[in-house]
Amino acid sequence: MKRVFTAIVLAPVIVAVVLFAPAWIFLPVVVAVALLCFHEFTGIVRAHGVTPPDWVAMLLGLGLMLAPGAGPGAMVAALVIVLALSLRLDPLNGVLPYAGGVALGWLYAFGPWRCAIGLWRNNPYWLLYALALNWVGDSAAYYAGRTFGRHKLAPRISPGKSVQGALASVAASILFGWIWLHFFSPATPLVDALLFSALANVAGQLGDLVESAMKRGAGIKDSGTLLPGHGGWLDRVDSSLFSIPVVYFLLNWAPR
Repeated sequence: MKRVFTAIVLAPVIVAVVLFAPAWIFLPVVVAVALLCFHEFTGIVRAHGVTPPDWVAMLLGLGLMLAPGAGPGAMVAALVIVLALSLRLDPLNGVLPYAGGVALGWLYAFGPWRCAIGLWRNNPYWLLYALALNWVGDSAAYYAGRTFGRHKLAPRISPGKSVQGALASVAASILFGWIWLHFFSPATPLVDALLFSALANVAGQLGDLVESAMKRGAGIKDSGTLLPGHGGWLDRVDSSLFSIPVVYFLLNWAPR
């Protein structure tokens, strides 16, 4: 019940912010979500016994997320700074795990939200599409898995997921994507709409499994406690962290 109530409260807020909020509201909200994701990621890193990213890494990650034109050069420069700062660690066998955690934290917690800002500036309906695909797919996977689930999808990582649920998730997302893009991006060819939706859904399911693997490896159940019934923000947006960059890439760089 808590899970349903949280979703009922959260979904309209997200829709309102994405579709109707001006930039001075939208951008701080995205920054806040990215910071929450980064904070919870540091908790997972700490639970693995690795020195977690600190406030310097957080500020650099925000810069990479928000700075106009920040590209590979900026990432390399930031990594040089982090590697230099990591020299203070004792013992020194913590340098590599620390730097790896920082780099992964940037890509995992901040990178997708940079793509989200790009989608929003292109057309808010594309960003909501990338988010809603996961909502629809997750619901289909849950109910189909409970009803028809016979074969485990990844029992070592997430025992509750089934192959039948995963297939239902893909099918529901394809149907949703076709309807959504038909109304809100009618210029999108049908083949693109179906392919985008399928690939984004598969990416989202991988994102869910990746977060589950990190938590299971750390011996924790949830990434946080801020969302009743869901756990933490990473538990809620783990699929979106993979699907948003896929939609952004397909929309901007995929051969058409």
